[in-house]
Amino acid sequence: MFKKIFSITIIILIFIFVVLIGGHFYVENKINTPAGNDSVEKVFVVQKGEGVDEIASALEKEGLIKKALYFKIYTVKRSLTRSLQAGKYLLSSEMTIPQIVERLTRGEIMSDEKKITIVEGWNINQIAEYLEKEGIAEKNVFIAKANCGCGVDTRRDFLIDKPEGASLEGYLFPDTYFIKKDASPSQIINKMLDNFDRKLTDEMRREIKTQNKTIFEIVTLASIVEKEVRTDEDRAKVAGIFYKRLKEGKPLESCATISYILGVNKKQYTYEDTRVSSPYNTYINKGLPPGPISNPGLSSLKATIWPENTPYRYFLSKKDGETVFSKTLEEHNANKAKWLR
Repeated sequence: MFKKIFSITIIILIFIFVVLIGGHFYVENKINTPAGNDSVEKVFVVQKGEGVDEIASALEKEGLIKKALYFKIYTVKRSLTRSLQAGKYLLSSEMTIPQIVERLTRGEIMSDEKKITIVEGWNINQIAEYLEKEGIAEKNVFIAKANCGCGVDTRRDFLIDKPEGASLEGYLFPDTYFIKKDASPSQIINKMLDNFDRKLTDEMRREIKTQNKTIFEIVTLASIVEKEVRTDEDRAKVAGIFYKRLKEGKPLESCATISYILGVNKKQYTYEDTRVSSPYNTYINKGLPPGPISNPGLSSLKATIWPENTPYRYFLSKKDGETVFSKTLEEHNANKAKWLR
């Protein structure tokens, strides 16, 4: 009799163990299975003072989790019920309960800032178009502020040699920024100028002064170098070629300036294009143009401050972007016939 009772007891314990283990894996599977497959995130608000019961019920109601019970089991088991933070969150039904809990406990709330990326070589108009597309600033308002500097702190030492009346073209440093969604165009411009101030190091400023150049001259030439070639190595070589032309009193003959004037990018410009009347036309005017034609990145600024002295006097860009350098005009013309036809 005792053996029979013992055997039954063992069977019951085994059954209970199997049920518990099975239940554990069942719940774990539910916890780690998303409620849906919609990757579109929706705003979910955790009010201050709400506990795990209210949060779990709201998540289930919004279709972000399958069952409130699974959410509560997960948070209680891991002692996270007091770690859930109030705020606005972006969640989707594609997320698992652990992923949702991680976001709620870390306080990864919606930011009032928007990430933007200003590309190296963009000019004021291109930046303005991008900001308007992103819903951050009106194009015409941004352009007006960047052109006149109105409402912008222009009392910065790197702007001292900028001609009076010149726009801030060249100084709107290309980079990734986090901008408050209600930021004004002037605040955005100030943020870019602050970044330019940080990127132009003391060493760079000393070198510019040692060369008896101005920051404005460096920025102007760097804006052309930025638009002409792609790589750091090529930029330093091209800057060196341009300095030779400036020293010899020859036109820079930069296609980038023609593109700036016409507002059109071409693989090769016609003779008539290079004769267009403009102070920015470096085919018919010697020296630097009146000001920058784009906003150069750090690489182009450095290349213009520390150019490479080479035997080359000419260059062109192939259709694939590769730069071909030449020592003589004859060699350059041959390269044009080979690569630009």
